[in-house]
Amino acid sequence: MSTRLRSIQHFFQGVLLLLALVVVGLVAAVTTMHFAIHGAEVKVPSLKSMTVAEARSQTSGLGLNLEVDNRYYSADIAAGHILSQSPLPGAVVRREWRVRVAESLGPQKVEVPSVTGNQERTAALNLRRVGLEAGTTAYLPWPKAPQGTVLAQDPPPKAQGIERPGINLLVAAPDDTTADGYVMPDLTGLPIVSAQAALTRVGIKFGDPKFVETGIQPVTGLPPSAPIGPMGSATPAPVPPAGPAARARPTALPGVVVGQSPPPGWRVEVGSTVMLSVAK
Repeated sequence: MSTRLRSIQHFFQGVLLLLALVVVGLVAAVTTMHFAIHGAEVKVPSLKSMTVAEARSQTSGLGLNLEVDNRYYSADIAAGHILSQSPLPGAVVRREWRVRVAESLGPQKVEVPSVTGNQERTAALNLRRVGLEAGTTAYLPWPKAPQGTVLAQDPPPKAQGIERPGINLLVAAPDDTTADGYVMPDLTGLPIVSAQAALTRVGIKFGDPKFVETGIQPVTGLPPSAPIGPMGSATPAPVPPAGPAARARPTALPGVVVGQSPPPGWRVEVGSTVMLSVAK
């Protein structure tokens, strides 16, 4: 074989060897990247019914962070055990991911006390004494009660089957509190024109009324005579007023409000729209 042919052969052998090394390098890089990515991923285990300590131990072993996000009453899951989780079991996440869980408080064993009429601080102390706590607190400028007086609570006194230990409070605020919302009054039983006039006076918008057939209407919330008051709290919270949980209203006359959305006691943002149902 001539020297020239041998040189060409050696050249192509060198090229093939170089290509082989490049291919091997690419395969190794892809494999390394695959293990680097997927090696940092773990599957979220099922934590329901475990104790918080057991769940924390298991997630820690997988490189995950456990956070107790909420606590709820439960008649089915023992106190101190996990009720629910996020992400759900089987989800694939990266290590160091935060797994949020809800812890069971067991069945509700405490009776919800009446704190309406208490000062806000006193109400919080009375709730804490029985193992409850003040939840969301909304403030309503209300000249008929001293500043700081609890006007209403949710859930109401002696409520059973409550979801969590937080009791929402509606508290009297000074008259000069800047209002950015309102407490929705009970407009049922009022003629539609009177209800719309009351809403217009405080700047609450309303949509076209929905006309419905009437019957016995269960109603909750403030009495029909209650005024619409501004609420100074920036946190929306449904806080129904104290009093009977419901009452029956007889068949309404045509043109009378028989339903509303939001319901009585709920916060209404400035500029939001209220929908009213009216008897045909």
